[in-house]
Amino acid sequence: MVDSKKIVLIAVAAVAIVGTIAILFGPQFIQPRDENVRPKIVVADAPTTHHLNLYVAKEKGLFEKHGLDVEIKTVESLAAARDSVVAGTADVFWACPTVAIAAIGGGAPIRTIAQVKTPCTSVLLVPADSPIQDYEDLAGKTIAGLSPSCEAVIAIKNAAREAGVEFNLVTMAGGPAIAALEAGEVDGAILEEPHASIAELKGFRVMFREAAEAIPCRTISARTGFIAENPDALRSMIKATDEANALINANPTADDIVEIAHVHTGAPKDAIIRGNPRLGFTIHLDEEGLCKLGDVLVEMGVIRECPSDFMFAPEFRGITWD
Repeated sequence: MVDSKKIVLIAVAAVAIVGTIAILFGPQFIQPRDENVRPKIVVADAPTTHHLNLYVAKEKGLFEKHGLDVEIKTVESLAAARDSVVAGTADVFWACPTVAIAAIGGGAPIRTIAQVKTPCTSVLLVPADSPIQDYEDLAGKTIAGLSPSCEAVIAIKNAAREAGVEFNLVTMAGGPAIAALEAGEVDGAILEEPHASIAELKGFRVMFREAAEAIPCRTISARTGFIAENPDALRSMIKATDEANALINANPTADDIVEIAHVHTGAPKDAIIRGNPRLGFTIHLDEEGLCKLGDVLVEMGVIRECPSDFMFAPEFRGITWD
C-alpha cells in the first residue's frame, strides 16, 4: 500500500531542490536576452555611389546609433547581391529595381522594403564628334549598356523605337564600356554614376538625360524569412539610412561624404563631386513607377506577370509605401 505521507514529503523535497537549483544556478540554465547584443544584418553590396547612403550610415555610426550591427558583404554584381540574399548568406541587398522585381516575379523569397534614390540618372555618352544628335541617329549603332533590363537602357530603347529605329546593345559593365568607347569599339555607352561622370570628364558628350528622369532608381530588398523574424531591426536600419540620406542631400559634395564614397567605391573624387548632386536619396517607394517597370519586364518576357500585389513588404506599409 502506498504511504501518502511519504509521497507528500518526497514532493515537498523535490520542490525545495528545484527551487534551490533555480536560485543558485538558474541564470546558467535560463539565459536572459542580452540587451547589449545588437541585431545583426548582413547587406550584400556591389559597390557604387548609388549606394552611398549605406556607406554613410555605416561610417557615421548611424546603424550603431539605432542599435544595429550591420555588416557589408562586398560582391561583384547586383545579381550576385540578389543571389546571396536568396541563398541566405546575406539578409538585405541594394540594387536596380528590375533586379528585385524580376526575382520576386520569378518566385524568389524576397520583398522590397524601401527606395534608395530616384530618379534614374543614367545617360548615354558618345564621343564629342559623334553624329548622334537625336534618337533617330541611333539607327544601327552599337551601344554598350549594363543589361537589357537596366532602366535607362529600357527608356532609351523605347524612345528609339518611337522614333522608328533600333540600335544594337552590347552588355558591358561601366569600366569596360568606357574602355570600349575610348577604343572606338562602340558608338556610345549608357552609363550610370560614377561612370557617367568619369566619361564626361574624359570629354565624352552626354545625351538623353531626360530619357530616364521619370523612372525610379535603386531599391532595398530583403529575404521574406528575415523580414518576418526581424521587422523592428529592419525598420531601424531604414531609419538610419534615411538619416544618412539627410546628410548626403544637405551637401552631396562635402569632403567627408566624398571621402566615404571614394573609400567604398574606388571612384575618382572628381567624378564623385561631379555626379553626387544628381543622386537624390530617399526611402519612399515610387509604387507606380516600380509597377510600371514590372509591366515592362512582362513585355520583355523576363517574367510572366508583374508582382505588383506582393512586391512590397507589408511590414513597411505606412513607412516607406502607402
